[in-house]
Amino acid sequence: MKNSPTPLEKLQLALHEKRCLIVGEVAQAHDGSLGLAHGFIDAIHAAGADAVKFQTHLAAAESTCAEPWRVKFSPQDESRYAYWKRMEFTRDQWRELKRHADEKGLLFLSSPFSMEAVELLTFVGVAAWKIASGEIGSSMMFDRMAATGLPMFLSTGMSSSQEIDRAVSKIRKRHLPLVVMQCTTAYPCPPEKVGLNLLTVFRERYQSPVGLSDHSGTVYPGLAAVPLGISVLEVHVTLSREMYGPDVAASVTSAELKQLVDGVRFLEQAKAHPVDKDRLASELQPLRRTFGKSIVARVALAPGTTLREEHVALKKPGEGLSEDQLPRVLNRKLRVALAADSLILEQHLE
Repeated sequence: MKNSPTPLEKLQLALHEKRCLIVGEVAQAHDGSLGLAHGFIDAIHAAGADAVKFQTHLAAAESTCAEPWRVKFSPQDESRYAYWKRMEFTRDQWRELKRHADEKGLLFLSSPFSMEAVELLTFVGVAAWKIASGEIGSSMMFDRMAATGLPMFLSTGMSSSQEIDRAVSKIRKRHLPLVVMQCTTAYPCPPEKVGLNLLTVFRERYQSPVGLSDHSGTVYPGLAAVPLGISVLEVHVTLSREMYGPDVAASVTSAELKQLVDGVRFLEQAKAHPVDKDRLASELQPLRRTFGKSIVARVALAPGTTLREEHVALKKPGEGLSEDQLPRVLNRKLRVALAADSLILEQHLE
């Protein structure tokens, strides 16, 4: 039996557009609890995903106390800065999260939001860089990440075509593996803003593998994107709809993540095996005999009976003469007596 790909092999397959890498995004769903962060790793592994992704926020390096709330969701934090501070993990705690992901066979990813976060994650070790859409123009951060030589997953959620062009050009100059990620910064993202059409646009424009970072809170966009050839699918994950936090509405549950993973792998198999209809029909001949119908005696018939339509019927199974043989059967005489429902065969006819 062939062994499953290793985490790094899964990354390479995704970069060569041969297998979709499925990323479970934790972001801030751990709410500052290290234990809960570890719990997410276990849940994302159990669902069958390929990678776990966090966000690395360091309040003092990233924000001032004047940073406004996007949505004032936290009654326990006086400011956005205080929230980021509460979300922080130490270097050793990040190393333990990375070790846990390694033990589970998951690629470890985290988006940095400051130069200090880039340095921390370089020390901890990430499999690739996921550049958040708000950081696409951060040249200093970009240059430091590019210097590691790791693949780049470029989120485009808040970016114009010109901004994406500039970022892609920088990555191309470094000859780094690239995945351009369609993303719409809306939580949850309504169906009319998912932007599945942009997957083809990005692939043709940048001659690059493409991915979808989905914030719809459903499995539907991810499943729809697989036949379009995505290399990476990222979804936010929550352990329950009853959890508290700003991203719950834009997340799939861990149970839904399992359904999504199974669906993606099913669709990949279907896409990888085009069907030859004639060959399939030949393979299904035994079923045709089971489900097909044969010419039979409608009633008991005596030898010498000239067969008319009222003497015959079509009934399962299809082990005798088929309906298209009726013109050759009608108006011929029987050599033998037949009971009702008996197959009428060629040797029974004069």
